[in-house]
Amino acid sequence: MTDLRHYDVITSPVITEKATLVSEQNKVVFNVAKTASKPEIKAAVEALFGVKVKAVNTLVRKGKVKRFRGTIGKQNDVKKAIVTLVDGESVDVTTGL
Repeated sequence: MTDLRHYDVITSPVITEKATLVSEQNKVVFNVAKTASKPEIKAAVEALFGVKVKAVNTLVRKGKVKRFRGTIGKQNDVKKAIVTLVDGESVDVTTGL
């Protein structure tokens, strides 16, 4: 049985041009919780998708200041995880969880 905490660790898959390009190198990109550690991310991906993970790299994209109708607002910081899968494994992120 999958632990419900795994759903809190992985927020959403990232579907961008860059994320699609790295998918050819057997990598998948996810938005994750700010407090998530690399071992937690690895455990969550292995449990939810049933694949073997080789490595996890993380980064924090700082929130930008944006204007909307003259009002200044700030986007939130986003933590992303680039998960490298073992050769032969794959994840279809378009299906969702």
